[in-house]
Amino acid sequence: MREIILITISGPDRTGITAAVTDILGKYDATILDIAQSNLHHRLSLGIMFTVDDNSRSGDLLKEILFCSTELGVEVRFTQITEDEYNAWVGRQGKSRYVVTLLGHRVTARQISRLTRELTARDLNIDSIKRLTGRPSLDVTDETELRSCIEFSVRGELSDKSELSARFMEISSEEGVDISFQKDDMYRRNRRLICLDMDSTLTKSECIDELAARAGVGEQVKAITASAMRGEIDFKESFTRRVALLKGLDAKVLDEVAAATPLQDGAERLLHVLKRCGFKIAVLSGGFMFAGLPLKERFGIDYMFANELEVQDGKLTGRYVGDIVDGQRKAEYLRLIAQMEHIELEQVIAVGDGANDLPMLSLAGLGIAFHAKPKVRATAKQSISTIGLDGILYFLGFRDVHLEKMM
Repeated sequence: MREIILITISGPDRTGITAAVTDILGKYDATILDIAQSNLHHRLSLGIMFTVDDNSRSGDLLKEILFCSTELGVEVRFTQITEDEYNAWVGRQGKSRYVVTLLGHRVTARQISRLTRELTARDLNIDSIKRLTGRPSLDVTDETELRSCIEFSVRGELSDKSELSARFMEISSEEGVDISFQKDDMYRRNRRLICLDMDSTLTKSECIDELAARAGVGEQVKAITASAMRGEIDFKESFTRRVALLKGLDAKVLDEVAAATPLQDGAERLLHVLKRCGFKIAVLSGGFMFAGLPLKERFGIDYMFANELEVQDGKLTGRYVGDIVDGQRKAEYLRLIAQMEHIELEQVIAVGDGANDLPMLSLAGLGIAFHAKPKVRATAKQSISTIGLDGILYFLGFRDVHLEKMM
């Protein structure tokens, strides 16, 4: 009968441990069935499952590994695995895999406990846990400067993915963290297009509110904007009403507003990294083209669709040119760009904060509500409310150690 053995090694980390153990296994022509290694605060955990053709030599093999571990100052444990146990383990590899990402300024034991209890209640097994962010400093006094991200690789059959996602959204709201729950498939590992809303997503402000303030109708426009973003009134109606209030404003103000529009926290990092990784970047905005064009030039944005204000004799007429870029039009543009770039919808990321972003968020493989209104957060597949726009990179599996090399 074939002998299957699991070696578990733990102790202070040092160079050469894996090499020394596998040298011995190689000497006995062992076949590696599985191997995994992790390091936490200079403490090594190494597991190797193997089999050897000549069982009569396995005793000598284990003795050599035991002597080697003593010399290396680590502990070793041997566990014999039956063929039935091994075959049952192999049979589980066909089960669905998911990735759960916990993101916030700091991660607490209670947050992890609540998250993992939800997984346990649904018989989902955690295969691995890894930290994506850098090592946190104990000396930071401003918590907003901190960021912590933990990624869980999970396996099992899930009867109702939406129900678990809803529970994670509840925990996110109550604990002040973000939790992303995604199927771990080839699309998650091969995203190629990101479509971003502009106002209050890629940038911090709403351009139309800034224009309205200069036209002396700020409060009126802000009230209509807020109502539209909450989904209380139709976007086209609200847009038409707001633009009409801008009639007579000097067109020179457009350049001033564009120059003064602040970028969202983390936006530059996100765009820089995705561009270097070969992503296509699109801005699909219910805002205005005059504010988007400087960003398009600065960051090499591939596609820009937004609204155009009509200007006559150097003044705004209170009308717009062309069709309104509303929620449905954003979804249509997303689909069109994906087709033009030969990209599957599952490979698309969409990011927005308002109700008019919901159609494109639901269409994309990864739809993210960013610092969004309650209605949008409740409807979107994923959300980020704790840190900046570059939090999206953690949802894609990027680690700080890699990101630092790309900046």
